[in-house]
Amino acid sequence: MSTVGVIGGSGLYEIDSLENVEEIRVETPFGDPSDAIISGQLNGHRMLFVPRHGRGHVHTPSEVPYRANIWALKSLGAEWCISLSAVGSLRGDIHPGHTVIIDQFIDRTKDRPSTFFGDGIVGHVAFGDPISPKLASTLAQASRAAGATTHVGGTYVCMEGPAFSTRAESELYRHWGASVIGMTNLPEAKLAREAEIAYATVALATDFDCWHRGHDNVSVDAVIATLTKNVVMAKQIIVEATKRIPETPDPVVEGAAKYAVMTAADRIPQDRRDALQVILGKYW
Repeated sequence: MSTVGVIGGSGLYEIDSLENVEEIRVETPFGDPSDAIISGQLNGHRMLFVPRHGRGHVHTPSEVPYRANIWALKSLGAEWCISLSAVGSLRGDIHPGHTVIIDQFIDRTKDRPSTFFGDGIVGHVAFGDPISPKLASTLAQASRAAGATTHVGGTYVCMEGPAFSTRAESELYRHWGASVIGMTNLPEAKLAREAEIAYATVALATDFDCWHRGHDNVSVDAVIATLTKNVVMAKQIIVEATKRIPETPDPVVEGAAKYAVMTAADRIPQDRRDALQVILGKYW
């Protein structure tokens, strides 16, 4: 039985076949997670659901406690992490309601902690391939099985927000060859790699951002209308994904933090050792 984290909307855990459901409150060295973690069993796997913005959507993208969320998943044994994320489309062939299985990111954030390192301990992990290929392949199969129009591969621009893009920014990202734009996934992906959790994204398109002259500019009500339709699809993708979770770890992720630490062992403060025991303890 694998342990699978799912980060997304607060209603994703309302799946009829989810069994042995319980709420778990986790205290972390990085503050409280977004909300209680919902634990249950689905298709033979333990599932850990994290409502990214908290139940009731109370955290802005910049306020989401990314470190606490990933630390909590790691402490509970997560080996895989499925991110479900609403995005704006930057391509004419990606329509609202379509899914994109991301394989790259561009970072446009400014104000977010996106590493467990710092404060006396320096570390670097490889991030050239930021997504777990094994999990991405699983999610592509699951998305198709759920009936979604699925695009495999694409670049996700992670912007700061909370305002949506200007038209000039949207056109710039299109010129860069990006596929979708969102506000949350890159900090999660970086932290998951440091924690050696295989991470992949199902991006659910809700709009055409603001570049598409033939459509209204992106608005909250339009996003919510499409997002509501996507929730049913997202739940089915989770169910289908759990039927296909790989039996062996992804080599891109396994051992990612083994040689990450650059700081001399005798210079690492004890409080940092304690905080990162869950992440690096097996190498200490």
